[in-house]
Amino acid sequence: MLEEPTGNQEEIPTTIPHWYDPDGSPLTLESGDGATVVDDDGGEYLDFASQLYCVNAGHGNQQIIDAMTEQLAQIQYVSSSKHSPVRSELGDRLVEIAPGDLSNVMFSVTGSEANELAVQLARNHTGGSKILTRWRSYHGSTYGAGSLTGDPETRALVESHAATTGSAKFLPAMSHPSPFNADSPEELAELAADHLEFVIRNEDPDSIAAIMLEPVAGSSGGYPAPPGYFARVRELCDKYDILLIADEVITGFGRCGEWFGIETEDVEPDMITFAKGLTSSYAPLAGVLARPELVSGVQEDGFDLGQTFGGHPVGCAAGLAAIDVYENGQIDNVRENASLFEDGLAELESQYDVVADARGRGYLWGVAFEDPATGEPFYDPRVDGDDVENPVSDVVSGLEDRGVLVGTGRPATQILLSPPLCTTAEEIETVLDALDAAIADAF
Repeated sequence: MLEEPTGNQEEIPTTIPHWYDPDGSPLTLESGDGATVVDDDGGEYLDFASQLYCVNAGHGNQQIIDAMTEQLAQIQYVSSSKHSPVRSELGDRLVEIAPGDLSNVMFSVTGSEANELAVQLARNHTGGSKILTRWRSYHGSTYGAGSLTGDPETRALVESHAATTGSAKFLPAMSHPSPFNADSPEELAELAADHLEFVIRNEDPDSIAAIMLEPVAGSSGGYPAPPGYFARVRELCDKYDILLIADEVITGFGRCGEWFGIETEDVEPDMITFAKGLTSSYAPLAGVLARPELVSGVQEDGFDLGQTFGGHPVGCAAGLAAIDVYENGQIDNVRENASLFEDGLAELESQYDVVADARGRGYLWGVAFEDPATGEPFYDPRVDGDDVENPVSDVVSGLEDRGVLVGTGRPATQILLSPPLCTTAEEIETVLDALDAAIADAF
């Protein structure tokens, strides 16, 4: 017999937000313009999280809104099993901006589903079943994508009642905190790649369908790979007939200063997964870009999987308009101003001994904190209980008090700075000053 509910049920919200914290009090946001959002009390904030690292074009972009409105007036929905002119046009445009010979597109709805779709294509093509991903990664929160994710909080939750199979993990080429004892970035790249080859051999290369990597880590810390690492990964994939999938759900569409983050590594993947920034998140839309040989079987034999909202016409219209926006100045803006992040965060790292590492690329940066006396995080949610205070949360709340919104990374030993691509140099300087003050107050 079910027990009667306890406590004041009126305190439980009717609509429960994701990542729900009963002790939290999230903002209610009502409007936005550019890099700024406004809450229900009229308070303004610089949105240096792009909400969830996704509003790449900024809030209130009229060009995207007009394209969506025009599409709504023409036809509001087309079944994903039928052709749609706007969907075909977006597919052609994606192939134009994609690196290498990625020549085909399959649409889905979210980044999690895009990653699962890429995995299905990889397994169909190779006959292998395993997907290798790294610890300190995030690839989604559905059962399939959650098993690929290195973040233990997400993976443990989705596997708490039903274990998933077909994935294996390897160590990331992180410089701090590093799982490798390297004296230089070049040595780190070599040691990390050698470790990956060890994992490949011990997992049985013939059983491995693909390696999936974020070109720059997203919510797991904004860390890039050392120079030469991705080139070695590509070589290992070619050597052992393993596909390379670039998870560009966060790094795609200008976030790193190029159309796709993998282009900053001068490496061509076999597939790219995308979502978030494609439409500036004005509408849900995701998908996979793939080499022709990976979809030839689908074209010949068909594909009995699909989603109701995959390639939704309004989302496709938003995607076409957003690509125009990025192309007409916003990616250039990232290239011009990325050094402000690099220089400003490096200065904070040298100023505060609690700032252990500042790393990133383009408009995607992570700032990690640790106790200089121990070299360990002040609070690590992976191993510490709820009774340990986390001063990183004080940095986040201190920034919010100063009118700045940032993300807390996985794990919450770090913060992420990931503003819209339209963010100006002056806005970056404002946030760097606010971060300086918030760190000083918190520590």
